[in-house]
Amino acid sequence: MKKVVLLSIAAAAVLFTGCSEETKKAASETATAAKETTQSAVKDAETAVTETVQQVVETTKEAAQEAKEKTSEAIEATKEAVAPVVEGTKEAAEDIINPITGQVEKTPASAEEATTVVTSAPASEMEEPTEETTVSTLETEEKTETETTADNEAGKTLFAKCASCHGADGKTKALGKSEIVAGQSAADLETKITEYKAGTRDVAGMGALMKGQVATLSDEDIKALAAYMATL
Repeated sequence: MKKVVLLSIAAAAVLFTGCSEETKKAASETATAAKETTQSAVKDAETAVTETVQQVVETTKEAAQEAKEKTSEAIEATKEAVAPVVEGTKEAAEDIINPITGQVEKTPASAEEATTVVTSAPASEMEEPTEETTVSTLETEEKTETETTADNEAGKTLFAKCASCHGADGKTKALGKSEIVAGQSAADLETKITEYKAGTRDVAGMGALMKGQVATLSDEDIKALAAYMATL
């Protein structure tokens, strides 16, 4: 009986030991399979990330190249559009007017050419003034002087009425109050007389008196009178 019990225990021990080995083996195989699966998943993930990065880099390169090409095209188009304007401006800048002939000429490239442009007028235009021209100039000057003298005579005649208060030399203060008219410019005197006539000027209470004195003067009279008084 004892032998049977011992044999049963021994058999049970053998069976338990055998099951434990199989369990360990199965667990080991499972762990190995899980490890391989994890490594494969990691490798696949790394590959996917690498491919994505490469795609992004390629896309960026293509976009940059496209932008560069478009920029180059825009620059060329701008150059083509501006070229006619620049050329026209350059040609216009090269044109000058000859001070003697009054004709448009190209800008000289050197000082020698510039001298040629200035002296390239026809000989007839470079000649000395003729006697006829000189006589004409003198006549014009004499005519101007005559007209000026005539104006002064008219102004002198008009000033005769003023001399009783301002003095024949214009250096007397009228009624001991007014300004001395001698030494003032024709422009200032003309302005002041015009203001007295309009009634807008009153110096030392002389406004009303002066308005009455100059009321009948025309603009030409005032101008002639002022011109004469400026010579005093």
